[in-house]
Amino acid sequence: MSRILVVAAHPDDEILGAGATIRKHVNSGDAVECIILGEGLTSREKSRKGFDNELISELQYQTLKAAELIGFKNVHFSGFPDNRFDSVDLLEIVKEVEKYIQNFNPDTIYTHHYGDLNIDHRRTFEAVITATRPIGEYCVKEIYCFETPSSTEWNFKYGDNSFKPNVFVDVESTIDAKLKAMECYKLEIRDFPHPRSLKALEIIAARWGTVVGKRYAEAFELIRKVM
Repeated sequence: MSRILVVAAHPDDEILGAGATIRKHVNSGDAVECIILGEGLTSREKSRKGFDNELISELQYQTLKAAELIGFKNVHFSGFPDNRFDSVDLLEIVKEVEKYIQNFNPDTIYTHHYGDLNIDHRRTFEAVITATRPIGEYCVKEIYCFETPSSTEWNFKYGDNSFKPNVFVDVESTIDAKLKAMECYKLEIRDFPHPRSLKALEIIAARWGTVVGKRYAEAFELIRKVM
C-alpha cells in the first residue's frame, strides 16, 4: 500500500488536477489524504474583511462531498488567504506542509505546477519542494506536478516554466468519478467553454489520452523519484 498526499492551494484544485488518478490509487488500496492550504473565494471580493463565512463553510462542505466520491481518507483545511499566499511568509506555509508530512508519512505527493499563473499555486509548489528536502530518512520518494485548468494553461509565458508532462495515467475507468466529484463544487464549476466545466475537463482528459494512445488520461510532470 502506498501513502499518497495531495497538496492543493484551493478547494477544487485537488479534483481538477488529479481527481481521476487519486480515485485509481484508492481503487488499488492506497491511502490518500489531502491538504487544502487556502480558504478559497475571498479574493473575489474587494476585501477579506466582512466576507460571508457561511460561503466558506459551504465550500468546505462541497469539498468533503467531493472527497467522499474520490475516496480521500482525510481532507485538512489550513485557511491561508485566497490568492494572497505571497502575503504570508513562505516558512509558515512550509511548516504547515511539513506538519502533515510528519503526521501522514506519505511516499508520494501530488501538487501544483511551478509555472502556474496563480500565485497561490506557485507558492504551494515552493512550500512542497522545500518541505520535502531529501535530508536524513525522508519519506517522500515521488513528487508530481499536476496541471490546474484555468491556471496552468493561462500562463502564456512560454519557456522553461511551461507544463511539460512526462507521466500519463490511464483514467478511463475513473474519469466519471472525477466529473461527479467536480459536480459537488457548485461554487466553482462553470459552463463550457470555461476550463472548469465538466465538458472541458472531459476534453482535457481525452486530449492527454491521445498523446499516449488512451481514451482518457491525466498528465503529470515528475519532479523527483527515488527508487
